[in-house]
Amino acid sequence: QVQLVESGGGLVQAGDSLRLSCAASGRTVSSYAMGWFRQVPGKEREFVARIGWSGGVTIYADSVKGRFTISRDNAKNTAYLQMNSLKPDDTAVYYCAAGPRGWNAIGTYDYWGQGTQVTVSS
Repeated sequence: QVQLVESGGGLVQAGDSLRLSCAASGRTVSSYAMGWFRQVPGKEREFVARIGWSGGVTIYADSVKGRFTISRDNAKNTAYLQMNSLKPDDTAVYYCAAGPRGWNAIGTYDYWGQGTQVTVSS
């Protein structure tokens, strides 16, 4: 089993930056893809970014491309999401996920964290 814990969320102003972390425990996730998703009340959880096990293949949602960067440190069993130029529309609960087949769909991930709130004020 893999446990994922997100951190780094908070309240910021438009244009600010935040870095989210996702720490894995229970077993190494170095062979798994890691992903970030987000969800606002009343809407479906949506894909944000994904990184391959070696860090070599990254994909992003169009809405965050050029502003967000996903990375990972396998030695620390941790993934990150650097979020720059934040907008009010980025306000959501952000979830990290892990899985051997992880891509840009919820069903491709096996493990999920509890989420961290990001609120961007205008």
